[in-house]
Parts: sequence; C-alpha cells; structure tokens
Amino acid sequence: MKQKGCAASRAEQKLRLPENLDARVCGAHFCSQPPGRLFIKAGREIDMISSQVIRTSIEELKSITKVDLCVLDLEGNIVASTFELNDLALNLITEFVESPADSQVIGTHHLLKILDENEPLYVLDARGIGEDTYMVGKIAVSQLQNLIIAYKEKYDRNNFFQNLLLDNMLLVDIYNRAKKLHIEVNVPRAVFLVETGSEKESPASELLNGMFSSQIGDYITAVDESNVILIKSMAPGESYDILEHTANTIVDMMNMEAMMNVRVSYGTIVEELREVSKSYKEAKMALDVGKIFYAEKRVTAYNRLGIGRLIYQLPVNLCQIFIDEIFGANVPDELDEETLTTINKFFENNLNVSETSRQLFVHRNTLVYRIEKLAKSTGLDIRTFDDALTFKIALMVVNYMRYLDSLGY
Repeated sequence: MKQKGCAASRAEQKLRLPENLDARVCGAHFCSQPPGRLFIKAGREIDMISSQVIRTSIEELKSITKVDLCVLDLEGNIVASTFELNDLALNLITEFVESPADSQVIGTHHLLKILDENEPLYVLDARGIGEDTYMVGKIAVSQLQNLIIAYKEKYDRNNFFQNLLLDNMLLVDIYNRAKKLHIEVNVPRAVFLVETGSEKESPASELLNGMFSSQIGDYITAVDESNVILIKSMAPGESYDILEHTANTIVDMMNMEAMMNVRVSYGTIVEELREVSKSYKEAKMALDVGKIFYAEKRVTAYNRLGIGRLIYQLPVNLCQIFIDEIFGANVPDELDEETLTTINKFFENNLNVSETSRQLFVHRNTLVYRIEKLAKSTGLDIRTFDDALTFKIALMVVNYMRYLDSLGY
C-alpha cells in the first residue's frame, strides 16, 4: 500500500539489523551506507543503489551532453553531483517533493522527481537554460529509474529464494512472485550447498557468481554465514553425473582461485520451483552426513548417502543400545590406530585378505592374526559377510555418537 501525505512520512526510515545479517543478504555490496543497515520505504524493503553508481551515471551523461546534474534525497541532501549546488534553498526542494508536480523550473534549475512505484525516491536537478536541459534531465531520470528497478529486482530475487528455501512462503505467493520476478516455474533444478568453513564467504560468493549466471537460470544466495547456496537449473534429461561434475568443478575452482578447501553437497533434482526447498534440505543433510561418515570426501550427494543417511536419522538412545549390545565396554574408539586402519582397509578391499595385506605391506599371516585378535575381543569375525556388515554399521554408529557428543547432545 502506498503512503500519502508529507515528505517526512514518505522518507526512508533506517532500521538497525543484527550484525550477522551481512552485506550479501541485503544486497548491500551495491550500497554506500554503513554495514548492517537496510532501508524501509512504504512498509516494504528496497535495495538502494549506491551514490557511486548514481555519480557514475550522471557524470557519463554530463560528459556526453555537457549538462550539469545533481541528485538529492527527499530531505534535500546531495547524493551525487557534477557541480556545486549552493544557490538553491533547501525548502524549495522539500516543497517540490510535497507538490503533485513531476517537474519544476526554478531559475536555471530543472527539478524532476525520480520515482519508485509512483512514489518519489530522489530529486534530480538539471542545471541549464532551454529545452535541451529539460530533455537531458528526463533522460537521466529514466536511466536512474531503470537502475533502481534492476537493483531492486536483484535484491527481491535474493529475498525470494531465501524465503523459498526456508519454506517461508505460501504456494500461491511462490507462483505470483516468481511470475513478477521472471523466474521460470517448471524447470528442473538442484540445490548445491558450499561450506566454506569460514564466516567470510564473500570470496566464495563472488567466485560462484563468476561461474554461474542468473541469465541461464542459476541463482546464488545464502541463509547463514558459513554456507553459500547455488540453485542450479538443469536441462531436461540431464543426469546426476552432471551434478557430480559441477560439484567437483566448484571444489577445484575454490581451491585454485580462492585457496579455499570447501565441502560441497547437493540434493536431488526437482521438477518444479516449489520443490526447491526439498532439494535444499537434502543438500543440508548430505553435508552433515558426509562430515560424519565420509570425512575424506569433499563432495557428497544425497542420493548416494547409503546407510549413513539411515543411521543419521536413528534416535540417540537406540544407537547407544546397539553399541552396547555389539561392543559392550570395548567400543571401537578404544581400539588402537593400527587395528582401525587394518579394518578400514579390509573393508575397502571387499574382505579380500591377500589384497589388503599387499596394500598394508604386511604378511598375510600378520593380517590374519590381527583379524583373529579382533574377533576374540568383539566376538565378530569380519572375514564373514554378516559379521563384517554388523561391524561396519557399528563403526558408523560410533562415529555418529561422537558427532553428537561434539554438539553437546
């Protein structure tokens, strides 16, 4: 709803945001205002273009037209100018803002309103005499209004995807806003989650923005300080091999270009925009499961989590009961490093004693001795499939319990 009345009621109100809402979230890398500030107008959020962008625009116009231009806010403060404005009273500007007129001539000053959804946002002053000055002023207004729309749309898209990922939108709002923001609804998409391991994710965001473009339907956003989110559009018929290749490319590029050792996870491919949050939740789970059970991997796919996904969703008390039944007091974290290395290598080689002994550079009899020693202490002979499966699951459950302990559960 549009506000009416005096200029003060239309002027932007500054709202202090929490410090953890950084420039990326509000799109403020285009904003010259202090960090942590967002501007509210008429009860809605807008993304303010910086004074530097405005200054560049009017300076370019001046170099072409030789007409001096000045942009002021609704209170008469100079935002950007190509000349010294010292012969125009402040009250004349505020009176012009309050008037219904879109333009006004005061001596050599041609005042024009820069509108946002039919509400004044700035005032442009084109200094000169004659119709040419007025025409240049109209061109400048048109250019700045288009810039405002473009920057606002960028922020609105970011805000739209943040709410979409967090399930903060009704179904009807998803379709209505997507149509307004020119976002295709029925396009296959998958969500990638890039964990930077740092709260300073701006290099990762910039690098991803260079690798993927919104012009082909890819969008970069974030909902917390340590992860960057890529919503990747897919061509019909593209398989998960494409997603795996994309994820590995991101890991390699982050390492080479930004010297960042990131983890990447991705969810399943969804066919409609409203299902993007599902893919995001899957990517988030894949990231957690990967850190617990597949720590050596830098890329984790939700559709390849295997039994790790099942264990991740088990109740804690059930996990503890299982561990107690299998190991009793001799849980695997009390096993020595040599035994754990032998077990893991034995599983990697599909219970093949000869190949495992070769890779460990030990005699076959030495390996057999270690396995038999483990069988005596745990009651599980991992040379048999059933006992190997039980032991493997138990090791994964132990890793999960450690993870929960690290979180304070």
